[in-house]
Amino acid sequence: MTVLPAQPLSPLDGRYKAAVSPLGEYLSEAGLNRARVEVEVEWLITLTNHSLFGTTPLSQDEKYQLRALYLAFGQAEIDWLSEREAITRHDVKAVEYLVRDRLSRLGLDRIAELTHFGCTSEDVNSLAYALIVKRAVADVWLPAYKAVIQKLRELALEHADAPMLSRTHGQPATPTTMGKELGVFVWRLERVLAQIESGEYLGKFSGATGTWSAHLAAAPQVAWPNVAREFVESLGLTFNPLTTQIESHDWQVELYDRVRHAGGILHNLATDIWTYISLGYFAQIPVAGATGSSTMPHKINPIRFENAEANLELASALFSSLAQTLVTSRLQRDLTDSTTQRNIGVAFGHSLLALDNLTRGLGEISLSRDVLLADLDANWEVLGEAIQTVVRAEVTAGRSTIRDPYALLKELTRGRRVGAEDLAEFVRGLEIGDEAKQRLLELTPATYSGLAEQLTRSKL
Repeated sequence: MTVLPAQPLSPLDGRYKAAVSPLGEYLSEAGLNRARVEVEVEWLITLTNHSLFGTTPLSQDEKYQLRALYLAFGQAEIDWLSEREAITRHDVKAVEYLVRDRLSRLGLDRIAELTHFGCTSEDVNSLAYALIVKRAVADVWLPAYKAVIQKLRELALEHADAPMLSRTHGQPATPTTMGKELGVFVWRLERVLAQIESGEYLGKFSGATGTWSAHLAAAPQVAWPNVAREFVESLGLTFNPLTTQIESHDWQVELYDRVRHAGGILHNLATDIWTYISLGYFAQIPVAGATGSSTMPHKINPIRFENAEANLELASALFSSLAQTLVTSRLQRDLTDSTTQRNIGVAFGHSLLALDNLTRGLGEISLSRDVLLADLDANWEVLGEAIQTVVRAEVTAGRSTIRDPYALLKELTRGRRVGAEDLAEFVRGLEIGDEAKQRLLELTPATYSGLAEQLTRSKL
């Protein structure tokens, strides 16, 4: 047997690469290193802007050339860092050497010793991770998440008036509309969306144990916490002033828990749509050339929703693991977070893949209103709730002396199929006012959906 050429171990880098590759711009090793270079360069600019240690502010041209180190970061830098890390055995140190090398090429040796000045690796890493996660969420994950919400909203409004039998505990129950049920998911997903969008991305920049000790040893007259705050906030991040060697990662725990929560709602959506398809409520639109089953040519399998379901479960497990590990650091520092954070992209990758499948799946279904109506017409017993409630109101109003309306309807309907004529005959024999009786006689399962349509249209 021949040995295969090097293959991707993760399906995210193989089978599903096209769907998740935009995340690689940020949450890959190269994306992380580019952000590290950005942090190192911007720290150099900040130090010289403050004219520290006899420096003077860089010219606009010099700043432009320095910023090009990360703005034009590409394969040459990726290869350079790979070769240097093989020697240093330290990824952040390799980044420092890259910046020093480029400073020399730019004729900026005079500020070379300010590279990585006063920094522990976690100063650079905390900011770099915050930058890449913030950008990946804003530029890639959130647009995909919002696309699912938008498609759901469109379907909910389109089907706001489509009456449907509810199935509480899987059993026939008070009717609703398909639009209202989809609208519930829109409402839930948008609530979590607001929480994710309002989340903070924190960074620290306070040295080896969060005390600015080395900084003060070098320049005791400088208000280093103020300089650090200014620097962190200039990157669009929130400053964490009180840390150990690492930024405590609580913002990451909050974010991953919220994304996992969103995934749980989406998982609920996937299983519900799958069930509606199995009931015949939704028909799947055939895709030209696609095969549903290798042996049963008639089948169109709901693979989009099954794929989404599985990937949401994988994402949930990874986000839970990230949150559980990152919330703890032994004493002032341990390295459990290092390996853990390298899997942030994997977690978001499975989540993004699920979002892609959900958006595609929701675009490949059509509502079978005739099936919904037939299902309603076969379950007239669900009007038992309406009848007993009206009778209660009539008793309270003094227009009826019926005792225990609930028991009366329970005896008629529980565990039994009751048709339209059976219910009509029962209602005609009730001791209630004529107006109430007429209302009940005009009621059908298809019209017994309350405010479902109005709720959908007013809340979405």
